[in-house]
Amino acid sequence: MTENCNQNCSSCGEDCGERKEAPKRDFAEKPHELSKIKKVIGVVSGKGGVGKSLVTSLLAVAMNRKGYNTAILDADVTGPSIPKMFGVKEKAKGNDLGLFPVKSRTGIDLMSINLLLENETDPVVWRGPVIAGAVKQFWTDVIWNDVDFMFIDMPPGTGDVPLTVFQSIAVDGIIIVTSPQELVSMIVAKAVKMAEMMKIPLLGVVENMSYFHCPDNGKDYQIFGDSHLEEIAATHELKVLAKLPIDPKIAEACDQGQIEFLDGNWLDPISDQLKGLLGEGENESRKNV
Repeated sequence: MTENCNQNCSSCGEDCGERKEAPKRDFAEKPHELSKIKKVIGVVSGKGGVGKSLVTSLLAVAMNRKGYNTAILDADVTGPSIPKMFGVKEKAKGNDLGLFPVKSRTGIDLMSINLLLENETDPVVWRGPVIAGAVKQFWTDVIWNDVDFMFIDMPPGTGDVPLTVFQSIAVDGIIIVTSPQELVSMIVAKAVKMAEMMKIPLLGVVENMSYFHCPDNGKDYQIFGDSHLEEIAATHELKVLAKLPIDPKIAEACDQGQIEFLDGNWLDPISDQLKGLLGEGENESRKNV
């Protein structure tokens, strides 16, 4: 201890024997008391425009088709696209108990800022802390009833909202979404480091817009250049979960709100892995659904 010690160890760089560490703050929030959520999966990306919302939607659809109750918490408040992908125009309702998610046509629970705005085209011109607070309320104030898998569609980057989600919500795993461009290495590295800092398991990485399958000759073409995903994944000890093609049918399904009815088994390997996060008894109860 120095002569000028003010007992404020948090702002002191000295390493003395009488140093007192500041108590750790717990930012964890409990879900609504009427909610029942078994597993929470965050879908993240280091930059925008790589198909994160698409992967989130397809994962929820894939698990729903296997008989699990699924939900999507749309944490991308300034760029919400989940309701449009599912063709949902109904507004979320609530009562004295809390808010209720809107169900899609196949029974997937959805909560997004666009389900609360009067007009879906109204911009959300909020500062970071306000946006983060709204996302937190999607967890604490919404009644999520009997959800096996909740998928959180994160905004791109490592800012206020991802930090709030990872600190507030008990996330069971993270899936990183990338594209084949060269800068993917930096993007993946950022996402990996944030997950490690927050001590959240990394389930693996999905590459979107990976290739185009030509219907005329049956060949695959790498429109954005050769993928280096395997090398990047190996560097960070990540599992390559899936590669999604550039397919006009995917874009059409998203634009028309028909994502639930799109044929495609690209994410089946991931759904099998996610099933392993549940206990045997929980999986057994879904077999005959």
